[in-house]
Amino acid sequence: MAGSDPFVAEIAIFPFNFPPKGWASCDGQLLPISQNTALFSLLGTTYGGDGKSNFALPNMEGQAPMHPGQGPGLSLHDLGETGGTETVTLLLSEIPLHSHTVNNLSYATATDANTARPAKSYWAAVPQKNLYSTESFVGQDVKFQVVDDVSGHDMPHNNMQPYLTLSFCIALQGVFPPRP
Repeated sequence: MAGSDPFVAEIAIFPFNFPPKGWASCDGQLLPISQNTALFSLLGTTYGGDGKSNFALPNMEGQAPMHPGQGPGLSLHDLGETGGTETVTLLLSEIPLHSHTVNNLSYATATDANTARPAKSYWAAVPQKNLYSTESFVGQDVKFQVVDDVSGHDMPHNNMQPYLTLSFCIALQGVFPPRP
């Protein structure tokens, strides 16, 4: 790009925090049509604006670029369309029914469950005063399922892929791109 004229409306990525001369940040800003007729003829109101006195530049802040169209087995996406979200809160209906199984848990007999909290303790077979015993009831394994009727607690989680922040800029001037 250095040493050659960009196409009008060409978008480039720069590793610094300002647009070079003849470029503007892709931050959704409104530009007057009267001062940017070539750029408006290419963008129109695809990215916003009233189309009478102004139009908007693409807003790449917090966005990942994606080619328009429809890939095999994918949804159709039009030029200028935005989507996605930084955080997601799953609804209970979106979480599949599941269980958590614990196997091979040793437990003590009911008569051994008389100590409040002994070291090296085991679960009591039948809770009486306390739940633990220092002696293991050998010969049987306990198998049970833990059912958690409250999952997620309606809290959002991060939904962003790994990223590197760079400056997206659009050429305000340059060569008008020829159509094929």
